[in-house]
Amino acid sequence: MKLAVVGGGSTYTPELIDGFARLRGELPLTEVALVDPDEGRLALIAGMSRRMLARAGHPARVTTWTDVAAGVAGAGAVLLQLRVGGQAARNVDETLPLECGCVGQETTGAGGLAKALRTVPVVLDIAARVREHAPDAWIVDFTNPVGIVTKALLDEGHRAIGLCNVAIGFQRRFAQRLGVDPARISLGHVGLNHLTWERSVLLDGEEVLPRLIEEHADGIAGEIGLPAWVVRELGVVPSYYLRFFYEHDAVVAEQKAKPSRAAEVKAMEDALLEIYADPAADTKPELLNKRGGAYYSEAAVALIASLAGDRGDVQVVNTRNGGTLPFLDDDAVIEVPAVVGAHGATPLPVAPVEPLFRGLIGNVSAYEELALAAARHGGAARVRDALLAHPLIGQATLSAGLADRLIAANRAFLPWADR
Repeated sequence: MKLAVVGGGSTYTPELIDGFARLRGELPLTEVALVDPDEGRLALIAGMSRRMLARAGHPARVTTWTDVAAGVAGAGAVLLQLRVGGQAARNVDETLPLECGCVGQETTGAGGLAKALRTVPVVLDIAARVREHAPDAWIVDFTNPVGIVTKALLDEGHRAIGLCNVAIGFQRRFAQRLGVDPARISLGHVGLNHLTWERSVLLDGEEVLPRLIEEHADGIAGEIGLPAWVVRELGVVPSYYLRFFYEHDAVVAEQKAKPSRAAEVKAMEDALLEIYADPAADTKPELLNKRGGAYYSEAAVALIASLAGDRGDVQVVNTRNGGTLPFLDDDAVIEVPAVVGAHGATPLPVAPVEPLFRGLIGNVSAYEELALAAARHGGAARVRDALLAHPLIGQATLSAGLADRLIAANRAFLPWADR
């Protein structure tokens, strides 16, 4: 099987390659095609990838391509992990909202909208080439904001599923706390991408979430950036991204007092690229674990293997709602456990969602619908509407000012901005 990775020049890619090497029995890869417009980075990442596979005795060859159509041709799956505008654009996403008193984050709030505006048109153009040159391929989207990008792909009729590492991260950390194999843990994960709660943790089918909270609330709270009393009172484990909603003002103050995450990541990327340039380097560097995307490779391998092999197992993915959460439109994209096979993903039934969570899910889902409209069709009014709908912004004058500033800052990526 040929797998194409669009954004193959990313410093994330060796994380993927490490997973392919360790889990070679699950996914019979013959070729990994790295696709990226940056020839310099592509050469470094490809060299590192080849050495890693050779060290593991993996037979897959690594090819490099700057042309999307040529790179994806004949692929059985295409994984998207691109960043339009690079870390420079991310830095704007994380700092500009702070100047208006709003959380600065690349997937949530105003920064997430800016990223969607830049990203959706590019992804849809790539998907059109996949449709032409690899019509049977599944598109696996790891490009943020995953929920919005996945909905854009599905709305255009592409064979697409969104992937995030939040759920697998919780599964692994819960298993570690319980001292068990992660395969024995399943999650009652519900919500939207980067807006989820673990309402159930089953160990061999037995509910252990109350025990986890009772014994490990302090440790869990530290990992998700929320006070332990919040975890105990809610009786669930919110994702890390809920801190932007539940502790908004404290997060803004914290972000204003230190360099942006983009600046931190840029320094890490520079160091990683130096490592990858070493012709003797052939193992995943420890620094990559701090880059983000933990367990990304395991999640990607499992998803692609199930799509290609029609396994019918259960994985947490981003896919159509289709009535799973009855308070959302059927065509909304949600993040829940689903049965994955050659047909795609079919969400499992979900217990009724409590009002405390249901209200925020509905609010952010409506924002995502408006954000996608702005990304696809452009227009300052659509950008203002999306910001006005977002619960982290939601004020008319603030939304109008932020819209103008976001458009101005991203003008080079928005063909409609000068019309």
